[in-house]
Amino acid sequence: MSSSATPDFSVTNPMKKYKLVFLGEQSVGKTSLITRFMYDTFDNTYQATIGIDFLSKTMYMDDRTVRLQLWDTVFQERFRSLIPSYIRDSSVAVIVYDITNRISFQNTTKWVDDVRNERGQDVIIVLVGNKTDLSDKRQVTVEDLDRRAKELGVLSIETSAKAGHNVKNLFKKIAMALPGANGQPEAGTTSTKIDVTSVRDSQLPQASSCSC
Repeated sequence: MSSSATPDFSVTNPMKKYKLVFLGEQSVGKTSLITRFMYDTFDNTYQATIGIDFLSKTMYMDDRTVRLQLWDTVFQERFRSLIPSYIRDSSVAVIVYDITNRISFQNTTKWVDDVRNERGQDVIIVLVGNKTDLSDKRQVTVEDLDRRAKELGVLSIETSAKAGHNVKNLFKKIAMALPGANGQPEAGTTSTKIDVTSVRDSQLPQASSCSC
């Protein structure tokens, strides 16, 4: 083999997989956040998730590839009993609320409790206030989010799936917190950072009435 040949990281560094489960009340934008991240698109036609949907995306790190497995859950009561089994082996819980819906924010504490009951402290939890494009209808302030995140000991960020605002930063925040990523290297590995530059972070549009 030539000394200039490109190393085969697929052999020396197996692909790392991380399971991300998205939780929250119905219509807060869980599916829209996933769609924005996966395809950089937004569908104005809202359709409720039926059951549990699963998507995956490979992201490239300095010395290996990482596969994020995104699990989209539904709030409907008939599927409620399934959710603990999806939380149980997750690396990250993304708990989403709608900044225009105070009740969806208040219920985030219950979701955090559900995650901690299944995973203890061995999980990354991110509290996400979605729909910042509807800021004129805001019922939950950034200060509310910061206070709740501090009380619960979780990460936090506000996003707009419709505009793409902060969606890239949400997944970058997650990537930076993952075991083996920058700041938390696993034994025998070096600190690395996931490249998320391909996901566009667009400017906020004018407020709209979309509930997606």
